[in-house]
Amino acid sequence: MAAAEAGDGHGTGQLREDVLRARRIVVKVGSSSLTTATGGLDADRVDALVDVLAKVRTPRTGDAAPTEVVLVSSGAIAAGLAPLGLTRRPRDLARQQAAASVGQGLLVARYTASFARHAVRVGQVLLTAEDASRRAHYRNAYRTLEQLLAMGAVPIVNENDTVATAEIKFGDNDRLAALVAHLVRADLLVLLSDVDGLYDGDPSRPGTSRIAEVRGPHDLEGIEIGTAGRAGVGTGGMVTKVEAARIATGAGIPVVLTAASQAADALAGRPTGTLFHRTGRRAADRLLWLAHASHPRGALSLDPGAVRAVVERRKSLLPAGLTGVEGDFAAGDPVDLLDENGHIVARGLVNFDARELPRLLGRSTHELARELGPAYEREVVHRDDLVVLRG
Repeated sequence: MAAAEAGDGHGTGQLREDVLRARRIVVKVGSSSLTTATGGLDADRVDALVDVLAKVRTPRTGDAAPTEVVLVSSGAIAAGLAPLGLTRRPRDLARQQAAASVGQGLLVARYTASFARHAVRVGQVLLTAEDASRRAHYRNAYRTLEQLLAMGAVPIVNENDTVATAEIKFGDNDRLAALVAHLVRADLLVLLSDVDGLYDGDPSRPGTSRIAEVRGPHDLEGIEIGTAGRAGVGTGGMVTKVEAARIATGAGIPVVLTAASQAADALAGRPTGTLFHRTGRRAADRLLWLAHASHPRGALSLDPGAVRAVVERRKSLLPAGLTGVEGDFAAGDPVDLLDENGHIVARGLVNFDARELPRLLGRSTHELARELGPAYEREVVHRDDLVVLRG
């Protein structure tokens, strides 16, 4: 059962062992915790957060190495509003990208100066959802983050809003943070917001209580989860944070959700905010991203036998099991796999262009190789590039 406390934002009890044991931590901070409601960075807020993170990196008594920190930071678009004379976050993509272009430089410059007070270097890492699903991009992102950590730097990760379109966006940095935590094999994910935890109702209403711990989906049944942040400069809300917690805990990473003002207490293991306990084990790295970060460019319809092979036996998808093709995609793009009723059962990276597939429907690889050449004696979607979405 979920443990609920009075809604004062401060828990009592023993220190959280999952937090104390963590030696690689991903911390996500939202726009509202770094900027003013009208845009522009709040230097004092940035410095306060950096002071906490720098302290966390200091080796504890008896530790041989410092705790490693990856910071996933929103705030680029919000930081660019005031310099561009915008009074609120624009709705159109072009002006959002312009604000991100101006604001990202300001954001990283502020972090660079703030961490320099502690003699800590930072490195900027900008990602798009496409970097998650393509094998080479994924490996490059992993290597960059690993090397920055090995060299003692703090990676500052954000979505590359200046080039991301609606079709290739993560959608929110909460989900990005959960996926980055999995990518770098983090021991803990901390989500910092303008709310000090998950409540069993609207926290502005009397009588609601903060939920101290969540041990599984059943603990969230009947909980009213809000969708909007108070400051109006971000894109997320409590829904995105709970979804991020579900992704991370399902991959074996515990999550603490709390207010940015309580970051020091949270990272010291004190029972502030809401602790989401791990519910699963680490999955294959890239497949988690394929399931949660990729945007399908099309769909392939499967016959019942192919559905069983993919879902139950975890086999590759062969041309013989195809009955239909939808969309305009290229080899290497993510596509959804549909059963005979049109329900999504899996997602994978396709090995053929959309225009090539119609003539392959229902045919064996040996037949195709004889007629079209050896290049066609291969899977439509290899099992290593496929994630089952329905068991």
